[in-house]
Amino acid sequence: MTSPASDYFFDAYNREEIAYGMEPSAALQAYLEQLGGADGQVGDRPIGRAVDLGAGAGRDSIALAAAGYDVISVDLSDRGLARINERAAEHHVAERISTKLCDVREFDFPGNHFDAVIATTVLDHIPALDAQIVWQRMCDSLTDNGMLYVQVHTTEDPGSDVAPGNTRQVPVSETAGAVINYFRPNQLAAWAVAAESRLRILRYEERLEWDYTHGPEHQHGKAILLAVREGFHPDWFGQPAAFPKQS
Repeated sequence: MTSPASDYFFDAYNREEIAYGMEPSAALQAYLEQLGGADGQVGDRPIGRAVDLGAGAGRDSIALAAAGYDVISVDLSDRGLARINERAAEHHVAERISTKLCDVREFDFPGNHFDAVIATTVLDHIPALDAQIVWQRMCDSLTDNGMLYVQVHTTEDPGSDVAPGNTRQVPVSETAGAVINYFRPNQLAAWAVAAESRLRILRYEERLEWDYTHGPEHQHGKAILLAVREGFHPDWFGQPAAFPKQS
């Protein structure tokens, strides 16, 4: 078990108002709402297994479990995982979530195993060479109907040590010290379209955002990817849904 001294995010997750809040990532939530059906079905298939890498205090894990996935929540913060268990019980999805205290570089990714792989600001918390190895393991672990959601900090982030982020005169996140691998423009997109990734992109964007969910207000530069296994064509109408069926 980690101690507060060794848990970088202990303070952030130990607050009454837990860092990053409870709202799941927007693109992930849109996907779950559009594809989630009754009786544990996504389209014509049963909802299956998900892994939430760098799960934090569980906002995406809870959303996945509520949508019917069996979720493994992986994080290096013992306090974050404890908060996931608390929140899972409060939202009546405890039976669908298991937690694992683990560095994502040491996590076992069985091939063709997960129906959803989530990595919200974790590939930017490990060295670049390690991030590319973990990325490929993530892709290889997807099933034929698998979905991948990834979010990373980019060099537009004011915490970055290179331009344009390091020239921005805006507040930096209190947890910026955990980000050691800022992604270059289009880098995540390039990984996604590489042949060995075997993905089909549903949504990709690079943006700036103001964050009020933890600590003083601050700005981020982010790249956000929502993709599925190539050959999988779910009923996806965009975010927000552009022209969904009306009845």
